[in-house]
Amino acid sequence: MDSKIDTIIQSLTLEEKVSILAGKDFWQTVPVPSKGVPAIKASDGPNGARGEAFQGGTRAACFPAAVCSASTWNPELSRRIGNALAEETHTKGARVLLGPTMCNHRHPLGGRNFESFSEDPLLAGKLAAQVVAGLQENGVAATIKHFAANEQETERLAVDEIISERALREIYLKPFEIVVKEANPWAVMTAYNKVNGTHADSNEFLLKKVLRGDWGWDGMVMSDWGGTNSTADSLNAGLDLEMPGPTRHRKLEAVKETINNGEVSEETINERVRGVLNLIHKVGGFENPEIPPERSVDNPEHRKLIREVAGQGLVLLKNENDVLPLRKEEVKGKKVALLGLAKEALIHGGGSASLNAHYRISPWDGMHNAYGNEVEFKFAKGAHTYRQLPPLSFNCTDSAGNPGWLLEVFEHGKTESTQRSSGHKEAAYSPTGESVKWKDIQLSSTFVPTETGAHYLACSGMGPTIVTINDHVVFEQTVDAPDPMAFLLGGIPEKEFNYSFTKGVSYQIAIRSNPQGFGSKKGGLLAGLQGFRMGFMYASEHDADLVSEALETAKECDYAIVFTGHTPIWETEGQDQASFNLPNNGSLDRLVDAVGSANPKTIVVNSTGVAIAMPWLSKVSAVVQAWFPGQEAGNAIADVISGAVNPSGRLPISWPKRIEDAPAYGNFPGTKKDGQLTVRYDEGVFVGYRHYDRISQDKVQFPFGFGLSYTTFALSNASVSSSSNETYKATISVLNTGNLAGATVIQVYVGRAQQSAEHPIKVLVAFKKVFLEAGQEQSVEFEIAQKDFAYFDEASGAWTLDRGSYEFWFGQSTTDVEDVVGVDIEGARQLKL
Repeated sequence: MDSKIDTIIQSLTLEEKVSILAGKDFWQTVPVPSKGVPAIKASDGPNGARGEAFQGGTRAACFPAAVCSASTWNPELSRRIGNALAEETHTKGARVLLGPTMCNHRHPLGGRNFESFSEDPLLAGKLAAQVVAGLQENGVAATIKHFAANEQETERLAVDEIISERALREIYLKPFEIVVKEANPWAVMTAYNKVNGTHADSNEFLLKKVLRGDWGWDGMVMSDWGGTNSTADSLNAGLDLEMPGPTRHRKLEAVKETINNGEVSEETINERVRGVLNLIHKVGGFENPEIPPERSVDNPEHRKLIREVAGQGLVLLKNENDVLPLRKEEVKGKKVALLGLAKEALIHGGGSASLNAHYRISPWDGMHNAYGNEVEFKFAKGAHTYRQLPPLSFNCTDSAGNPGWLLEVFEHGKTESTQRSSGHKEAAYSPTGESVKWKDIQLSSTFVPTETGAHYLACSGMGPTIVTINDHVVFEQTVDAPDPMAFLLGGIPEKEFNYSFTKGVSYQIAIRSNPQGFGSKKGGLLAGLQGFRMGFMYASEHDADLVSEALETAKECDYAIVFTGHTPIWETEGQDQASFNLPNNGSLDRLVDAVGSANPKTIVVNSTGVAIAMPWLSKVSAVVQAWFPGQEAGNAIADVISGAVNPSGRLPISWPKRIEDAPAYGNFPGTKKDGQLTVRYDEGVFVGYRHYDRISQDKVQFPFGFGLSYTTFALSNASVSSSSNETYKATISVLNTGNLAGATVIQVYVGRAQQSAEHPIKVLVAFKKVFLEAGQEQSVEFEIAQKDFAYFDEASGAWTLDRGSYEFWFGQSTTDVEDVVGVDIEGARQLKL
């Protein structure tokens, strides 16, 4: 194939070569049919193959978010997820999947943490490697992302992250290194952010020195969507493909200029083209150039896998007096209150990970599926959890008398519209495309309220937006949205305001928005488009006391289950978390506190991709962390609640009691000077449990690796022996000491016997999930590489292991250590990069 690609490259004109180095459109590469070069298609995302449309579109299977699958600590499941995602990708006519996402959980408020696996680089890397292997053994290219250090969403397009090389190598690059060396991903996607002053897409240290140099990787590098920031620099650093198309930085004349002035060589252009053509070859594009239409295939095997992964990923965090499980025969004829978000299926986070799922099983549905009519369920919402008011869509008529809104398009600043369409259904408009680019958009309608009062409105726009009621300005946004992509993918925070309405009176409402990026016409990927939304809620609904109703429901029931969590707009790409507390303004916390005080058998099921504050923890009997478990959410939750599944999930993150105790607190999301946001990773390698090990455990709500079961386990008889010059063999016995079959995760950590302020007390080096019948005992063996507990010495530029005594810690969490074995290393040594 190399000779064929050489022949193709030699046959291409410079114009054709340059055209190949950027996308044709949002999802496809550029074909050159006359030279035998086909197009191939990519699809988001990490927990399903969404297809082309960001909203709606072809239905697809929604798999558990990466943080949920990481909670299984089960690489075998990750491999099966990769296999299934490959099949899903093919149903969308694509050959490249944009995932897995594998940046570290640096801070609990990271908006995109749910898409990534863990705070620990070894756990993240081992699981992601299996996803990649599962994808690629079925002919679909994995695209590991975002390379590198994309740990926050705040000003993600420009933030400069100052990180030591040691922290980069040990924490932020380590998961990528594991995947590159164990699974050889066919593509890598660069991050939006800068690393040590240089954007990731043109960062020679990341792409040339580490990825292609130290690691010897030879796949294709693509940019994140709109994440190419230069012409010459990105080409020279090793960015093969600018996405999406049409190109912004690789127009023919711009590339020719860089060649003519000696900034870029034609050989570099050939190398970049070779990267794209090699990927086309790997995914079978030359053999079968067809891009079939998208299909919705609801595969029963994928349903089963999603439910199995979710069941193993749910983590039982508290179970006082064994209130769980609620076995069917034990609760028959009883009343169970399902409160809070019980009727919402929190199956995924917001942004690229969202998709139009085949179906969505809510906890309400799942509990009914599990218990049928044997239990009487009662519902009360109990809390306002919205982040945006719903778009105004009722009691509105446009100028033609049709229900809805009149949509008009204007040349910028003009008063006469050039396009008009009647009956637009609600006070929201999403970006559409070239036909309205750089034009103003207006929605107008006559609204007749059915209640008198100071009702609530809220508005936001991609670009400057103004709202008038009866020709009076009631809202004005004078600047572009801080992240227009975030607006497109799910919205941005909105400030509510009140306006006094009288029942039965007509009000003329108009919303007008300018194109985003109009002032400089440098608005990035979405420059020239418009988007806005205006929400509305009657005061009677907005100010209703929902807690009292839920409290009365809880009091009359034998059990109360409160479902809490983040809807996709609360936890999403494009913005970091608004708070460490549950939304909205403490409403869910107040609900749990009140119900827990009223009903001694209160259970909380929380669906977030991150740790949250739990001020009510002492007042509830049980807590289940459900994450975002995919389309089978409600069934998986009911499986664990009912005891059909014995919980075996373990936390892939540490869970602090207070946000102030997080290692990056004070250095997240950074400080701004002269318009540049900079965040310093001053915690260095002390991320997650590496930090919490060094402080009082009173500050930790739940430690890394923690999780309860309906049975119990004990470890004993640990041993460690040298297997080779750079590896050790460790063994441990595990016994199921309870009365039920179940699974635990054996975790092996290594640390220095003599603790050092420069190094973590211990680091995870191996793990295994073990399934045992009641009373069964098993011996488990691990192979541990010295590099897994070596440190990166910046002075020598090498992985280093100092001489001295080391301890191998065996446990079921980072604080639940049951056996320790000492090992002496006679001489210091440097290991391979």
